[in-house]
Amino acid sequence: MDVVLLDTDGQATAARFVERRDEADHTPVVPCVQRTGEVVSTLRDLARRYQVVLVDAGGRDSHEMRSAMAVANLLLVPTKASQADLETFPKVNELIGLARGLNPELKAAAVLSMAPSNPVIREVENAKELLAEFDQLELADTIIRDRKVYRDALLAGKGVTELDNSQARAEIQLLAQEFFDLS
Repeated sequence: MDVVLLDTDGQATAARFVERRDEADHTPVVPCVQRTGEVVSTLRDLARRYQVVLVDAGGRDSHEMRSAMAVANLLLVPTKASQADLETFPKVNELIGLARGLNPELKAAAVLSMAPSNPVIREVENAKELLAEFDQLELADTIIRDRKVYRDALLAGKGVTELDNSQARAEIQLLAQEFFDLS
């Protein structure tokens, strides 16, 4: 599959991941483009040349996020199951509604990420209940647990599926399958 990353976030996490990947000579090569501001024309150009364009727009309301939402097929909003993170969802829900005014085909899903793996902790269940109240986005079935291997993969410039952790690999494979089912 022909994939490109578009990093619109000033933090440049995606771009640094690709730099580490390139330095370590990992294959396949993952191209990365960095742009800020209005990214619609860049996204349209990349969509003509690649099968999949992944955008890192950062976790905040920004010009980059709004312009990407105007042309995206799918918006995945990763969130922790914490109260502080969940309190942002009224605004996220509103932004998605506004984006659908320009892009009625936009699909949007919240993804519970960095979720506790301890079954005694009820944060995930509470978060699911709260997220079900928002009308502009679905809740992804896949839950990404808080595992050190995700941080290790980022530093190594590798995808989690390239490392030896069957639980994390399964989570990402399920999310990818769900992603392709949604789009």
